[in-house]
Amino acid sequence: MTDRRAVRDTYDRIASHFAQTREYPWPEVEAFVEGAEGVRTALDLGCGNGRHAELLAERAERVVGLDLSRGVLATTRERAATRGFDLDLVQGDASSLPLRTDGVDLAVYVAALHHLPSRALRRASLDDLARVLAPDGRALVSVWSVTHSTFDATEGFDTTVGWTLPGGEVVERYYHVYDPEEFDRDVRESALAVERCYESGGNCYAVVMSTRRSPG
Repeated sequence: MTDRRAVRDTYDRIASHFAQTREYPWPEVEAFVEGAEGVRTALDLGCGNGRHAELLAERAERVVGLDLSRGVLATTRERAATRGFDLDLVQGDASSLPLRTDGVDLAVYVAALHHLPSRALRRASLDDLARVLAPDGRALVSVWSVTHSTFDATEGFDTTVGWTLPGGEVVERYYHVYDPEEFDRDVRESALAVERCYESGGNCYAVVMSTRRSPG
């Protein structure tokens, strides 16, 4: 599970069932986007079935949903058609985003960074998020934390977590489970400017910004 192709193939296999279990946006994401105005382009990075892209579509002129898995993107397309919101879908690698520099005003990167199978790739992903954020652009990043009740650990570690499909087949998914200090360090050592880091519901969060500022 240390190969990005294996991560992609895993989510292609579970995409349909996975989408059925992801109905509502996270409260932390709702709070982050609350009050956002003048958003031209919003990005749902690691978009899953599009539940957060749907929320972004209420605030932005244009929404981009990016995911590594083609199967997952198919469920996003289905949700958008059913719910009546528009977005552009991109299949791409979160560690090397196929997006233009300075093009994103608002981004959410929720429960996806921890699936990148090396620290180097995770750091590269944070740096590339900084690249695509517009001057004064903001993003919310989240990862699974050792403080989650599932775990009994104090330091970050690599693991796999099984996803049980209808019929009983178990598909293993790679995670890097962060400890809060490790997450804080990785974010602060990236090219992003950090507004704040916090924990909620067994997850680590960071509200981050572009280091570039609009003139005036």
